Amino acid sequence: MALFAYEGYFVEGENMITSEKKAELVKKFGDSEKDSGKVEVQVAILTERINALNQTHFNKNPKDHASRRGLLKMVGKRRNLLKYLKNKDINRYRACIQSLGIRDVL
Repeated sequence: MALFAYEGYFVEGENMITSEKKAELVKKFGDSEKDSGKVEVQVAILTERINALNQTHFNKNPKDHASRRGLLKMVGKRRNLLKYLKNKDINRYRACIQSLGIRDVL
């Protein structure tokens, strides 16, 4: 995947989470350091990406509708993962949304 840098449009790391941050989230929410498939880990990574987009990118680029569509897709994916977790184990769901600071709207 090639990244093209236009005049100040893309700054590396601005809208992406670092591998160190991702490893920290996996360690915090997963059972081991390599357990990135757990639902809580996936929700935490998506939440971090969503927050990064909202806080930096959309303040600088309010008319970027293509990225807004990607944001809505991430929010939908996170919603589906949370719905699965709520149906599977309500206690893990409550702990997850409390630690991430997400509202309970499901």
